[in-house]
Amino acid sequence: MTQPVVEVKDLEMRFGTRLIQRGVSFAVAPGTIFAVMGGSGVGKSTLLRHMIGLLPPAAGQVLHQGTDYWASDLATRARLRARCGMLFQSAALWSAMTVLENVMLPLEQLTKLNRAQRRERALQVLGWVGLESFAGYLPERLSGGMKKRAGLARAIAAEPPLLFLDEPSAGLDPISAKRLDDLVLDIRQRTGAAVVMVSHELPSLMAIADDGIYLDDESRHPIGRGSPRQLRDAPDTHPTVRAFLRREEPPAS
Repeated sequence: MTQPVVEVKDLEMRFGTRLIQRGVSFAVAPGTIFAVMGGSGVGKSTLLRHMIGLLPPAAGQVLHQGTDYWASDLATRARLRARCGMLFQSAALWSAMTVLENVMLPLEQLTKLNRAQRRERALQVLGWVGLESFAGYLPERLSGGMKKRAGLARAIAAEPPLLFLDEPSAGLDPISAKRLDDLVLDIRQRTGAAVVMVSHELPSLMAIADDGIYLDDESRHPIGRGSPRQLRDAPDTHPTVRAFLRREEPPAS
């Protein structure tokens, strides 16, 4: 049996004494696009922060290739983080660096490539996302969709086996969102990376997610597991999940 790229076991999320989610468990197989679904404020991005090492959970485990991240020493955590690429919702590009310099940064930190090799690799991935001709631009000159694509190029530059996307389509027009979805599928095919994607954008979820979990705001517990299409169409899907995926009013509690 293939080992999961990342696995969450009985995770509990809290802000102080306030419970956000409990009993969150799932595994992400290699090459899978896994969606974390749910309404606004339900804890989707918080879950991502627990998984990438930015925020310790109240309880439970995050396993990267079988290693418990939060039970590991600092050196092991650093090694595990290096396996992860991250596209933040805001793209989080360094404003004083050109697009090319932004993409070269993880290559400087995580690889032994010399400067010429780092530049060549950065231009290659910028070509993948259609931004090679914008390599010398500062981020302020890019549109919102272009910033997302530049952030995606930076996230994949060092060829991580695991890629995290936090609301990648948020704030984009439908055409830009569709282009970003296509890029994620293309990058998965080129690199074989697994993707964990936080989103409540239904077109994106339906277009690219192979598997997923639905976090419920009322029960503070996951109530759905499977691909968005499967959850939308299966007769035994929780009514709240089915309503969300069909853009319908949730059932009265």
